Amino acid sequence: MPPEPRSPEPPGTEQIPSPVESAQLTLVEQLVVWARRRIEERVFRPGMRMPSIRRLAIDKGVSRFTVVEAYERLVAQGYLDSRRGSGFYVREPAGHTAPVPRVAAAVGHAIDVVWLLRNMIGTTSPEKGPGLGYLPNRWLDGELIANSLRALGRQGGPQLLQLGTPQGFYPLRQQLQTRLSELEIAASPEQIVMTSGITQAIDLIARIYVQPGDTVLVADPAWFQMFGRFASQGARLVGIPYTPDGPDLDALERLVVEFKPRMLVLNTVLHNPTGTSLGAAQAFRILKIAEEHDLIVVEDDIYCDLAAPGASVTRLASLDQLKRVIYLGSFSKTLAANLRVGFAACSPDVARALTDQKMLVGMTSPEINERVVFKILTEGHYRRHAERLRARLDAVRDRTARALEKLGFRLFTTPGHGMFHWVDTGVDTAVLTAAGHEAGYLLAPGALFSPNQSPSTWMRFNIANCGDPGLVDFLARALDSGVERRAPVPAGG
Repeated sequence: MPPEPRSPEPPGTEQIPSPVESAQLTLVEQLVVWARRRIEERVFRPGMRMPSIRRLAIDKGVSRFTVVEAYERLVAQGYLDSRRGSGFYVREPAGHTAPVPRVAAAVGHAIDVVWLLRNMIGTTSPEKGPGLGYLPNRWLDGELIANSLRALGRQGGPQLLQLGTPQGFYPLRQQLQTRLSELEIAASPEQIVMTSGITQAIDLIARIYVQPGDTVLVADPAWFQMFGRFASQGARLVGIPYTPDGPDLDALERLVVEFKPRMLVLNTVLHNPTGTSLGAAQAFRILKIAEEHDLIVVEDDIYCDLAAPGASVTRLASLDQLKRVIYLGSFSKTLAANLRVGFAACSPDVARALTDQKMLVGMTSPEINERVVFKILTEGHYRRHAERLRARLDAVRDRTARALEKLGFRLFTTPGHGMFHWVDTGVDTAVLTAAGHEAGYLLAPGALFSPNQSPSTWMRFNIANCGDPGLVDFLARALDSGVERRAPVPAGG
């Protein structure tokens, strides 16, 4: 049997038992330890069917009797249920009560999101991480950042030592005012609050505007990390289904009437994970609905610079001019995730509230990071860097789509820009993700992109991280090895 991880390490870096420990464990015991760890790490989730006895015996190089004995021990220990004629299934944890209501499901399954985030952060080989949410380091420009850091170091002085201002480095906010004006968004520096990435901006907004029991409308599918943040605030999350043209606005109107939400959160340009972008008619209708029902609208535009200049997209903030829209941006996707420089552009009253909350939570955001971004933006290198990123994505987008389609996968749409393909695999992608974890691949199952996190046949592929020559072969083998085919399900799960 292959060595088993001692803790949830990144794929390819698992710790292995010492020779003494291995000698003390029988094959059955080793298999039990392997399965228990996978269940505890939520690689195998409650309700999931375990690999068949035959398949696991082949994969692990052991006899079927060994697998049967291991599974029976896991049943006795409370990890599995045995269903005659069907197989073995992961049991719900002890103390689990009635099924969690749909609108609160994100709380009960937050550990699944944490598992993916932990592995995203730890993955050392982007080529084996098609489920990653960022570009590989080799695509980014480390020298661009290094040169800026060296320039700051030569300046010396108190600016490297003193606490930054709560609202953020003023010259950078001035520069952002210019950049936003190019998007037809008018915002003074006083209307811009710097944050440690969009994640902190979402956190601040949730703390200020969302009370327990409030409904928050989110896309379904959508960026999974925000689900947990709003749910931890006590919010009721309700998903808006997506079509290849973007959010289903008829459904949005029905949901607004039914749930009377406090807030609407949308990723409007190069939506994660579908790659769709809002058109003008959609944006006007969304704002009309928001005005009629007095919704706070949070517009996440983190992929702004991956859309080519002149692309046919419409931003809500450009129409609303920050009256009810809180516009979020970031440089984490294009410069470096480690910089954690994001911002919120909003009305003056909202900016003051966000700044006050930011001081209560963490005083200020790191000004050194903001100075680095300011220098990069003002020296004129950033535009050329963004152009190179877009060109590299363009070079692999169609090739990746064709490779996935040859496997029998169906693309939700074929975006002309951005870094993601949203794909219907025809199988439970939680099972496919578990198989990928065993083979050293980090995949992103569709269940995590929906607020109800129900089983899904959909999966997100980062086209910049699909370059491993063995990836397609692995997917083909996994599909041929008995992963159960499922009827197509809606794109949000």
